[in-house]
Amino acid sequence: MRRFALALGLIALAVAAPAVAQQQMTDPDFHPTVARPAFAADGPVVVIDGAHNNFHTVDGRYAPFVALLRADGYQVRGGTAPFDAGGLEGAGVLVIANAGPADGGSPFTASEIEAVERWVRGGGRLLLIADHAPFGTAAEALAARFGVKMGKGYAFAMTGEADLTTNLTYPAEAFGDHPIITGRNADERVSSVTAFTGQSLQGPEGSVILLPMTVGAREARDLPTLQALAERLEGGAAREAALAELSTPALPAQGLAFTHGEGRVVVLGEAGMLSAQVVRYSDGQPDRRFGMNMAPGNAQFGLNILHWLTGLLP
Repeated sequence: MRRFALALGLIALAVAAPAVAQQQMTDPDFHPTVARPAFAADGPVVVIDGAHNNFHTVDGRYAPFVALLRADGYQVRGGTAPFDAGGLEGAGVLVIANAGPADGGSPFTASEIEAVERWVRGGGRLLLIADHAPFGTAAEALAARFGVKMGKGYAFAMTGEADLTTNLTYPAEAFGDHPIITGRNADERVSSVTAFTGQSLQGPEGSVILLPMTVGAREARDLPTLQALAERLEGGAAREAALAELSTPALPAQGLAFTHGEGRVVVLGEAGMLSAQVVRYSDGQPDRRFGMNMAPGNAQFGLNILHWLTGLLP
């Protein structure tokens, strides 16, 4: 299991290697800067949802993203109210990152889902992020209201005959020419993006794929299934038979952008790419980092997403 554990994203490592004491935290050495901030002061208000069992919040695992946006001139605050009871008031952009399931299903009421859809249709801007299981299940009903299908499992790619990874890197040659990729000038063009253990997505008609899923990528329904597949392959099982039994073809994307009525929507199938985390071990292993601290292109990708959502990009 060693090769598999090292290939997994850091959220999964806590489950893959429970015998080793770990501490996962925001990287204290990550201090984002923006050479030319989009707003000198009083930029648009970005509300990061914290009212739905969120794994990523403004003062928690998304503090690095908050610091990046504030360095770019945005006003960022945490959301604490339901979306149908004041949670959308004053928001220029709503960010929902890894809302957690409630009773095994959606943490959003039907009324909240309708409120968000109506708000976006009238001109609101939404960044919806849902990671590997169980976060896809939690966000599924809200995503479906915008025509987005979620894989809901663990997306992965094969890196050899018997090795797999859930850390997926998207190089420049994989990108199209959407403004989120090209930015406002050559300096803002996204050179690469790395995702750290997420799910796959399929967008509605007319949506643009920002992160096209790696060719041949597949998805396991949950972490135990992914571990069983890794063990089967490492033990010498027939590759194609094991893949067919324990996984399905991944959906075509891990990042989408589209308009919805008068509003704009970006959906990502992985949350760690816009954070900066470090895992520290008690057995002397070196620290392991993931997010913007390990993939510098991710920060520009995050900035460009907000620039497009707030109308700085066409």
